[in-house]
Amino acid sequence: MKKKIVFLTGAGMSVESGFKTFRGNDGLWENYPVEKVATHEGWEADPTLVTNFYNSLRRKLFDAQPNEGHRLIAQLEEKHDVVVVTQNVDNLHEKAGSTNVIHLHGELTKVCSSRDAYDSRYIRELTADNPEVEPGTLAGDGSLLRPFIVFFGESVPMIEPAARAVMEADVMVVIGTSLNVYPAAGLLSYAPQEAELFLIDPDEAVGNTYRHVTHLQMGASEGMKRIVEML
Repeated sequence: MKKKIVFLTGAGMSVESGFKTFRGNDGLWENYPVEKVATHEGWEADPTLVTNFYNSLRRKLFDAQPNEGHRLIAQLEEKHDVVVVTQNVDNLHEKAGSTNVIHLHGELTKVCSSRDAYDSRYIRELTADNPEVEPGTLAGDGSLLRPFIVFFGESVPMIEPAARAVMEADVMVVIGTSLNVYPAAGLLSYAPQEAELFLIDPDEAVGNTYRHVTHLQMGASEGMKRIVEML
């Protein structure tokens, strides 16, 4: 019988692929203050700056490749029912072959209406051949076309389907994200009591001791090798 395995991945999942994220120790992403390029206020103040920033980041993403950890997660679909819930905005899970990915914080490869980001009529997928949006470009509803990213302070619409997936998990594996911050800590609490819980992260884990979590203190790829062996 197939196991239902849910992965929750964060910044540490993509580190080995060389793709930087917002949440570094310096609080910056590509030397830009987060409040300038990743908040609604920053978008309202200077949409041209924000559009150009994501254009440059998107070009780097299209050059990035999934690491062994991404590929091992995708390969588990051959024998198990796998759902990936990711806090990352990259498409490296999809590039590796994962077919059921829930993006909590949006997707860098897409742009959308700035009036209603989740109106599917105006969400556009960009490609490696055409990765940029000209500042001032309008969506189909007449609003500015903005990155399909959940800015800091905005709601996270995909948290509900993610929670439903976790509720059905036989195994839950958290990779490269702290168990002290939401949504990681919150989603973990939805896992069934009998589910096996794992954390793959090279840093010390603190908090959330109300459930037994097996901590593999290593990087994403090395940790995934161990998970595959155990399964």
